[in-house]
Amino acid sequence: MGVKKRFAVIGAGIIGAAVARGLVQKYDGADVTLYEKEDHPAAHQTGHNSGVVHAGLYYEPGSLKALLCRRGVSLLLDFAREHDVAFEECGKVVVATNDVEVERLNGIHARARANGVPDVELLDRDGLLEVEPNAEGVAALHSPHTGIIDYRGLTEALVADFRRSGGRVRFSTEVKRIEQRRGSAGTTAIVHSGVDSQEYDQVITCAGLQADRLAARSGEEKRPSVVPFFGQYFILEPRFNDVVNGLIYPVPDPKYPFLGVHVTRRIDGGLMIGPNAFLSFSREGYKGLGLNVPDSLTVATDPGFWRFAAGNMATAVREIGGVFSIEKFVAEAARYVPSLYGADGHRATRGIRAQAMNRDGSLVDDFVIDRAGATMFVRNAPSPGATSALAIAEHLIDTAALT
Repeated sequence: MGVKKRFAVIGAGIIGAAVARGLVQKYDGADVTLYEKEDHPAAHQTGHNSGVVHAGLYYEPGSLKALLCRRGVSLLLDFAREHDVAFEECGKVVVATNDVEVERLNGIHARARANGVPDVELLDRDGLLEVEPNAEGVAALHSPHTGIIDYRGLTEALVADFRRSGGRVRFSTEVKRIEQRRGSAGTTAIVHSGVDSQEYDQVITCAGLQADRLAARSGEEKRPSVVPFFGQYFILEPRFNDVVNGLIYPVPDPKYPFLGVHVTRRIDGGLMIGPNAFLSFSREGYKGLGLNVPDSLTVATDPGFWRFAAGNMATAVREIGGVFSIEKFVAEAARYVPSLYGADGHRATRGIRAQAMNRDGSLVDDFVIDRAGATMFVRNAPSPGATSALAIAEHLIDTAALT
């Protein structure tokens, strides 16, 4: 009988949980440990997102995002059905309100078709009203298979399945750094936590908002750096729950780096609008000002951020209104769903996006995975990272197996 392989996965968000589960499934009898600095899974990005299962409309054909999103949807929904995780295929429309947006909509349609998004179609004004009677626009793109899901519940199910298969979870155990050890039999990796140090044949890090810091502490490049942007959501009062049938999005404006406010059904039956996108003064502060001095200083000393800021003042002006004024936030969504004018409700716990940024201030768009010895670092996994999680896990495990 051969020597049992030892693996470690860092981070129990949805991607880390999927990787850990995938490893125990691929390597029968392997020793797999999942490290998480919090006392439960899905504590950060996974547990603070919109819950949307993306279909793959926007992504550059041939990119990792495009390829892994389509594969990820299939794997995600199969797992959800098998483990009774709540999801709904409610559909989505991207609404154009003028001729310029119609032209952009045609480009999104072409990308969606190239990415193999099923049953996606362009609608005129009447077609839009058939799908969403309360939406207003001159045209729309309809993706009937876009859906919503309970990502926190799904991550918990992944972790439970991992444990049933013999995996070990170490909650409340923060990994400080990973050391490469080169020997005559090959390279291994030593995971140094605040508690102990353990040696593994391979390590896969899925550290999300802390991805750049863990890589740097492990002797790897600081770039791309993580700049946190918070997104606020506003949950509407229950009388608005049936105003829309599915998800309603604006057409992205290339002048702005982020998508803009949209209308989203929740898996609990509620309706919310958001998110906006504004610089966060903390990587993990979800309430109040969320001020963390070390996190703020990291951004303030990042030359890439200041280059980004200099080129995106229009974005800041657009987004700051919704940060301080719920009325402006609602008005943005009401441009294409007029029934929402004057809606009331309450703010939900914000989400924080781990946005990877290059030194020149450009945002890293695609998934980024680096390798150092016996360690793989997931450096960037923005939306549709959650949708793609099980496919990203497949990709990471298959790539690791080649070494």
